[in-house]
Amino acid sequence: MKSLADLKALRDQTKKRLDLRDGENDYRIVVGMGTCGISAGARPVLNTFVEEVAKHNYSASVTQSGCMGLCSYEPIVEVFDKQGNKTTYVHMNPAKAEEVTRKHIGQGEICEEFTIGAAGR
Repeated sequence: MKSLADLKALRDQTKKRLDLRDGENDYRIVVGMGTCGISAGARPVLNTFVEEVAKHNYSASVTQSGCMGLCSYEPIVEVFDKQGNKTTYVHMNPAKAEEVTRKHIGQGEICEEFTIGAAGR
């Protein structure tokens, strides 16, 4: 850092990243990051959600949790709306995460084909 402007820019970047994790948003995205989730590919899924929410400036927080108890469905992502309604997405990957971000978070449209209900069929 060479100037006060550099310091302010760093502060703004950090604040924006923290706002993705906390704050008052329309949606809360929770990625299961237990051992089974990580081994199934949850880390790239988490990174995709963080990047897409930031890129499109969606009103959503992205957090992680431990084991969600459904190892055979990992990576698992839960999306909560402001009313507390939960949608559980299973067998996620970065491409599905992009689509969920665009459709569910961006347009309010649940991606039924990726939900736990669809996985049981």
